Amino acid sequence: MEKSLVVMCWNRLWFVILAGFLLWFVLISLFRANPIRLVNYSPIYLAENYTQSSIVWSDDANTEGEIRRPFEGIRFKEDAPDSSSVEGVMNRTHSSLPSSEIAEEKTIRENGEADSMSCEGRRVYIHKLPRQFNEDLLRQCKSLSTWMNMCDSLANFGLGPRLANSNKVLGKTGWYATNQFSLEVIFHNRMKQYKCLTSDSSVASAIFVPYYVGLDVARYLWNSNRTLRDAGSLDLVRWLRRRSEWNVMGGKDHFLVAGRIVWDFRRENDRLSDWGSNLMLLPESMNMTILVLESSLLPKGNDFAIPYPTYFHPSKDIEVSQWQSRMRRQKRRYLFSFAGAPRKNLSNSIRDEIISQCGASRRKCKLLECNSRGNKCHKPIFLMKLFQSSIFCLQPPGDSYTRRSAFDSILSGCIPVFFHSGSAYEQYKWHLPGDHSKYSVFIPENQVKDGKVAIEKLLLRIPQKDVSAMRGEVIRLIPTILYADPTSELENLEDAFDVSVKGVLERVQRIREESLG
Repeated sequence: MEKSLVVMCWNRLWFVILAGFLLWFVLISLFRANPIRLVNYSPIYLAENYTQSSIVWSDDANTEGEIRRPFEGIRFKEDAPDSSSVEGVMNRTHSSLPSSEIAEEKTIRENGEADSMSCEGRRVYIHKLPRQFNEDLLRQCKSLSTWMNMCDSLANFGLGPRLANSNKVLGKTGWYATNQFSLEVIFHNRMKQYKCLTSDSSVASAIFVPYYVGLDVARYLWNSNRTLRDAGSLDLVRWLRRRSEWNVMGGKDHFLVAGRIVWDFRRENDRLSDWGSNLMLLPESMNMTILVLESSLLPKGNDFAIPYPTYFHPSKDIEVSQWQSRMRRQKRRYLFSFAGAPRKNLSNSIRDEIISQCGASRRKCKLLECNSRGNKCHKPIFLMKLFQSSIFCLQPPGDSYTRRSAFDSILSGCIPVFFHSGSAYEQYKWHLPGDHSKYSVFIPENQVKDGKVAIEKLLLRIPQKDVSAMRGEVIRLIPTILYADPTSELENLEDAFDVSVKGVLERVQRIREESLG
């Protein structure tokens, strides 16, 4: 009996071994017929697929804007890179520094090659530029600015460190210490998630050029060496001219985002004192559509202003609607406010007069001075708290016509008060209403400078029903002036990215139709 039991077990063991062998043989055969493609992902790609960065920026008065780094207090191996170095930034567990060309094809495959009817006339092809034009710039994040280390500012797909909700001024999610000059990185990463991407340039309605030209030129703006300032742009157009995609329309279907004001790219002469690069004046660039933070206002210019990034980057529609509802209910104790500093070097600036009038209206105006010690204007919590407590927010020109502050105030449900038409009305035509009286107040700057207007009295004369209507329009505009989180996409709302892409596509289509006669 025991012998037969042993034989039975032995036979079953051989049966299991034989079945395993047959299964292995079948799997090998399938693998040879359909081999699995192993992708050699770069460290940046791997970083993009981790969760959002755990870097948190706190504006709490007790912490003085401290940035808490993700590995603070954790011991590293001796041979690990310094977490404060460029290599350390690239390899942080939760770092989200973007890549130039890695995610496009993956996204295109997931979106089914953008071949549905909903993508008709909306397909976009992304050029796979050499790394020197984008990815390498991110690796050099320490040297991108004369005044600060940009490495933390470019984390989280360009959104920067997450913001703590100090004093309950912000929402629970989606808030970041976003640098106003990180738009190129944010836009590129949003474009990677665009529903109508295509890998076939011949069916594309427009072609995106992901060159971080603003980050590139910023390294040399205060350097008198014009060759350095122009080198990247010249290399780019040489590369583009060799592409078959360029020859289809001579670049007129191409567009790029230059995340600074246009004057940083429009140097007309070669005198040592002249500012900026010559990007905008290159023949090839003049064929493209170029999106900037502030345009040149030329009648037939090819540069178009799109909103400055704000601090809010929602990942869901509900986050936007909840914030809008909160801004409608917000109690506003001040009639008007101003956050800024005088411009002593600009003789025609009206800021001194505005600061003076605000100071004279202490109970009705709140001033946040930006030239004082411990500058609170660099701390998002203080700015957002100021704008949320104000009915009107004064937005005079600064070093140029436009200000990021205008979009921060709209985000806060504060009615912007402009003093020059170039600050908004002639700029953001895709994003802001043509009837500027629906959402803002205009006071000619010469009347302020000449002392002919008392700002407090003028604002008090506006009927309450008109104030309510303007605030309602400002709050309605919130989705169109913010950039959603690049790792997700709003379902029913169009953000600043969506509106910008739509504007580009419509412009390229007009050019295409005109060329056909």
